Amino acid sequence: MTQIHYVPLFRRARAKQTPYGKRRALALSRQTLVVPRISGRNVSVQFTQMSIGGDKVLASASSRVLLKVGWKGSRKSLPASYLTGLMAGIRAKEKGVKTAVFYIGFQRFVRGSRLMAVAKGVIDAGIEVAADPEALPPEERITGEHISAYAKSLLESGREVYLSRFSGLAKNGFKPEEYPKHFETVRRKILQVKVEKNE
Repeated sequence: MTQIHYVPLFRRARAKQTPYGKRRALALSRQTLVVPRISGRNVSVQFTQMSIGGDKVLASASSRVLLKVGWKGSRKSLPASYLTGLMAGIRAKEKGVKTAVFYIGFQRFVRGSRLMAVAKGVIDAGIEVAADPEALPPEERITGEHISAYAKSLLESGREVYLSRFSGLAKNGFKPEEYPKHFETVRRKILQVKVEKNE
């Protein structure tokens, strides 16, 4: 009679939260990982190194920190994802990180997505990350031109529809049609902090 052996899976593997096979391969490679996470309100990015005692965080940034440099837009948008990746990359570079592996776990890979915007921000900070240039979002999406165009089209339809869609931003006194200009202002501030620290 053939016996069937049951091999239990770890809880996080069953919940599709941790791909242990990939993590084992990355742990053996001893490479630094860029780990992005996007929630319903924020974007967070960590540079980590795996060890027996647990993952060690070398540098990190959250889109909440963008508020300190004047960010008024959505903290979970594509532009915010890029800026968070840029800030985390700058912090990691200051800690001596030169190369890293972009690790998204079970998160779905989509070309031009917010996850890829994080990767673009990290790359622009000077960290070498293997990524297909065609998978990264174009500059016009990174700066929020698509959001600006959508806001302008809603304004033409009626101010009520516009205010209902962007009520959260309107409360902060921010006009979404000004996303590209505001984005560039905040990006310059982040890069200026990098310049001042290097002087």
